[in-house]
Amino acid sequence: MLRSSKIFQEKTNNIHPKIAVILGSGLTNFFEDPHILHTISYEELPDFSQPTVEGHAGKLVVGTVDTQNVVCMYGRSHIYEGRESTELVNPIRVLKDIGCKLLIITNAAGSLKEEMPPGSFMVINDHLNWSGFNPLIGPNDESYGPRFSDMSDAYHQSYREQLINIAKKNNQKLFEGVYCMYSGPSFETPAEIKALQVLGGSAVGMSTVPEVVVANHCELAVIAISVITNYAAGIKKTKLSHQETLEQASLAEEKILSLIKNFIRDVK
Repeated sequence: MLRSSKIFQEKTNNIHPKIAVILGSGLTNFFEDPHILHTISYEELPDFSQPTVEGHAGKLVVGTVDTQNVVCMYGRSHIYEGRESTELVNPIRVLKDIGCKLLIITNAAGSLKEEMPPGSFMVINDHLNWSGFNPLIGPNDESYGPRFSDMSDAYHQSYREQLINIAKKNNQKLFEGVYCMYSGPSFETPAEIKALQVLGGSAVGMSTVPEVVVANHCELAVIAISVITNYAAGIKKTKLSHQETLEQASLAEEKILSLIKNFIRDVK
């Protein structure tokens, strides 16, 4: 068990949340104050790096969604920040250590499809890792998973279908597609975007894939949702900026969090 896992147990009186959520860029208010049980800054957790990117608060918050205890990462680290592999691996393993069975990941992404405009939501059914990075490179910790881990159902089909059904039940439009990861921090070129379209990509971003790889390695089920904040490079004439990403994510925050909470209430 990692040191941060023991600190979490001490600070929360040994709460074992079954569901974890990672908030992407611009999403900042998963829990309302009356539903917050504990807040732990990443500075208090040796296995969590303080994010350096605007829109990532850097704290672990435990709260309730109806009767469910949920732990939420308010912010994440990215490989473009110069992080070591362990800095991306260990937070996910902490979630596993403290009892989580399901990880819900959100991110901000650019659309590769004209029919999926900014403001849309896309549940990820698979990914293309064009980052040149895998967080499991290096010595393997057999206590968490095997040297060669399976990725054939990386985005858990059963949970994904439940999320789609929840969205339909609540009249929320939810696209489904393949997420493509580049390392960043520069946005992709129009030529790179055309290549991803040919390969069957639906959205592109700079996160999520490392967390999904680690979660699958330690048998932590994953679903992931992209908040579409812009069209990818070359699809429209506007230049891309992180500020636009934050603004669009903020506009979509209430709807995406409502979808996730409705899913948590009904998940089986």
